[in-house]
Amino acid sequence: MNPLSRRFSVAPMMDWTDRHCRYFLRLISKRALLYTEMVTTGAILHGDKDRHLRYNAEEHPLALQLGGSDPKALAECARIATDYGYDEINLNVGCPSDRVQEGRIGACLMAEPDLVARCVEAMQKATSLPVTVKHRIGIDDQDDWRDLENFVRTVSSVGCNSFTVHARKAWLQGLSPKENREVPPLKYEAVYRLKQAFPQLEIIINGGITEWPAIDEHLQHVDGVMIGREAYHNPWLLAPVDEKLFGDAPHGLSRVDVLEQMIEYTERAMLSGSSLQHITRHILGLFHGQPGGRQFRRHLSERAHRKDAGIDVLKEAKALFETIA
Repeated sequence: MNPLSRRFSVAPMMDWTDRHCRYFLRLISKRALLYTEMVTTGAILHGDKDRHLRYNAEEHPLALQLGGSDPKALAECARIATDYGYDEINLNVGCPSDRVQEGRIGACLMAEPDLVARCVEAMQKATSLPVTVKHRIGIDDQDDWRDLENFVRTVSSVGCNSFTVHARKAWLQGLSPKENREVPPLKYEAVYRLKQAFPQLEIIINGGITEWPAIDEHLQHVDGVMIGREAYHNPWLLAPVDEKLFGDAPHGLSRVDVLEQMIEYTERAMLSGSSLQHITRHILGLFHGQPGGRQFRRHLSERAHRKDAGIDVLKEAKALFETIA
């Protein structure tokens, strides 16, 4: 298992960063910290916890992101997550969706820093794992520096020392979750200022980061970078992580090497009941920007969803790419 570092991480993304996606990304980088999709406390305590929490051993280092606002429920989920062997537990204070707000989960909690502190404190008492927080720079009209500073000061006062900050505010009314990822302007300077104000804390920056020059620049100001959708659409962005940020030897794998390993994984997963489409949807961007990449993606998109789709569809897509490339 690789030691936990937040120097480079892939964001928790609903409907995207499931265990198949994480297995795929781990083939490209052994060091990037991976996050689960957000899982609510209710889903764990009252649902099929194994369905929500199981993962492949190869996914480490792996963090579980929890959604909730009841300290007791979060503490119980922290205990369960510890038993499952996760490496970190992260509290979601950044998701702006209406459904999440109705459950008093996500970005709306930025208005209640004392409650967030109590949640974090309860989780810390229930686990030996690091408990971290992912949040926005503000919400609605509560978005000036004093609000952000007070939030981080209050939550860090109970011992939380790692904050991942999406460098946009969230509008809780009037914008969809997608619009909340795009419309409010990015304010990276606010995250840099947090690091200056709290040099003893670990500050990770997130939001709109899509290329290595930007990653290198951010790392001059903060402790780590979290990549969101770009890591999904262009997963080969992760290929230099281990060598560039951790000094490891190059892994030496080509994109085709990774695809071959995914074919083997997919065959095993399908024997356990997974559908082809649920796996291949995560690898459509493997050949992003490469000759033959569009044809590879189209072949999978048009065929993997069919009821009779088998592993041959993935092997055909590989052959098609190699013919063009």
